[in-house]
Order: sequence, then structure tokens, then C-alpha cells
Amino acid sequence: MNPARSQLRVRSVIPSLFTVMNLFCGFIAIKAALVDSNFVAAGWFVVLGGVFDMLDGMMARLVHASSEFGVELDSLCDLVTFGVAPSAILYKAFFFQYPGTGLLLAALPAITGAIRLARFNVQLVGFDKDYFRGLPIPSAAILIISYITFHYLTLPVAERLGDTWMFVVTIGASLLMVSTVKYDTIPKPSPRWIKSHPLKFGIYFVGIVLAAATKGSAIFPLFVLFVLHGLVRSGYERTARLLREKKTAALLDVEELEREEKSTFGI
Repeated sequence: MNPARSQLRVRSVIPSLFTVMNLFCGFIAIKAALVDSNFVAAGWFVVLGGVFDMLDGMMARLVHASSEFGVELDSLCDLVTFGVAPSAILYKAFFFQYPGTGLLLAALPAITGAIRLARFNVQLVGFDKDYFRGLPIPSAAILIISYITFHYLTLPVAERLGDTWMFVVTIGASLLMVSTVKYDTIPKPSPRWIKSHPLKFGIYFVGIVLAAATKGSAIFPLFVLFVLHGLVRSGYERTARLLREKKTAALLDVEELEREEKSTFGI
């Protein structure tokens, strides 16, 4: 066996271990929700899965072991932790009360998450990107479970069954995953990245401090701001593009009119 290939395989095991731990966290989250009805623990295991998901990419870059196998394994594990687990939590915590439609609504994060990941894998070129098309599935999952943990579960029991915001958060997060709205990638905490993106680093650092200082209750509003930032930026870019296209079309019309006048008068 080629020594270089053998060494690469050994190195690739390291990030894969973090990826598998992500999957294991998703499995525990599903068990905590469906068997124990412990939605707080389930939510925190989804967050822990997000930590492992971030670490596997960092380790892959650190040991230079990025590969198509790692991308596919990562997507399969992400679907469980950030798609199936949130759907299980949603159904057990809220949508169980709506037979039929409740199953469909609860399954939306898993369904759209699968579509989101499949589209990402098909369109993937290289392993480093500055942004994603559509809300990343880990962000959608944390948006959903942070709402459940820090807002829905704090409501009086009598008010939980009529919580309309659960529909908004679930459907909104699901649709954003399959949208074309541009969202930033997770920052790479390296000196080079920090030096080239000081503002982004400052914003993410403040967010982490706020989440820690509030014992997690700031996570949902912070992710809402993240979602709104992507929507506003996308709306601005599309409006600017339409204005440029209209301006270009108007200039072309003027040029065409001038040519017609020259042709008519023989100038």
C-alpha cells in the first residue's frame, strides 16, 4: 500500500470521529425527547452535536484530511442530529396534538433538511466557502430547539397548546433551508481569519459571550437576528440587481431608438 495514502486514511479517521460523535448526540437527543420527554436535555444534545459538527471541519482542515467521504458522512450525521432530532422534539413537545397534519409539520425540518443537504452536496465545489445558499441545517435546528427550550417551555402549561409561534418558527426555518437566501459560513477561528474579518469575529465573539452570560436564553434572539440579516441582505442584493438590470435595459432602449432614428433619417 502507498505510504502516503495510508497516512491520509489514518488522518481522515480523526475528523470522522468528531462527525460520528455528532451523530451520537443526535441519537441521544431523539431518545431524550421520545422516551424521557426531557426536551431541555434533548435540545442541549442537539447543540452539543453542533459543537462536534464544527470541530470535525476544523480538524479536517488542521490535518489536511478533507475528502468527499467526509462530506457525505457529515451530511448523513447532520440529517439525524439537525433534521430528525428537531422533528422528533417538535412532535413530542407540541405537534402530537394535531393528528395527521401535526406529523407533517413536525417532519418538515427533517424533509427540507434532507433536500438542503442533498442540494449542498451536488453544488459543492471545494471545501471552503464564504457563504451558503439557504439557511444551514445546524442553524435551523438550533433556532427551533432554542425556541422550544427557552421560550415555549417557559409558558404556562395551559398556553403551550395554543402557541402559534411554534408554527411560525417551524415552517419559517424549514422554508429558509430550501431557499436561495445567502448565509455566512461558520467562521474559522484562526489568526489569519480573525485578522481578515475583524468585524465578523467581534460580532460572533459578542454573541458567544451573550449566550454564556444569559445561560443560553439569548441563543434564540441571536439566531433570529442571524436569519433576518440574511433576509435583509438578500432583499437588498436582489433589489440592487433589478435596478441595475432596469438601468441597463433603459440604456439599450435609448441606443436602439437612436439607431432607428439614424436609419429613418439616413444620417
